[in-house]
Parts: sequence; structure tokens; C-alpha cells
Amino acid sequence: MAFVITELCRDEKAAICLDVCPVNCIVISDTQYVINPDICIDCGACELVCPVEAIFFEDDLPDEYKSATLLAHNHFRN
Repeated sequence: MAFVITELCRDEKAAICLDVCPVNCIVISDTQYVINPDICIDCGACELVCPVEAIFFEDDLPDEYKSATLLAHNHFRN
């Protein structure tokens, strides 16, 4: 996984990230948008346009948002 959408997105539904993603790897889960780690191409377009700064490169993810990685993995688990 390259980019992760954190819980800061829960109340934000602008979905600008969906419009800029060239591979359509962002979908809505039960609580927020999530990035499919198997499709993401690490372009960073979503991070640049997020109005609430909820998207982080995985290596830069603050400790308090580490659960966001698990949320995405669980959402896309087959």
C-alpha cells in the first residue's frame, strides 16, 4: 500500500480524490473512502487535492492513524 486515507475523511465527502485518481482505486467503505492497495500506482494525486489532509503516504502515516491501513486491507480482503 502506498497511500492511506485516515479517519480525518469520515466527515468529508467532497470526493475530489475520486476525480483525480487515474486508476480508480478509491472507493467508499461503510465509514469513509479507502484506497485499494492492489490497484494504487503511488501517483499521489489524491493526497494533493484532499481538502482535509486525510491522505498520507504509508511511510509518513502518523502513529495515531495506523489503524487506517488495517481498514483498507480489510475492506479489500477477498
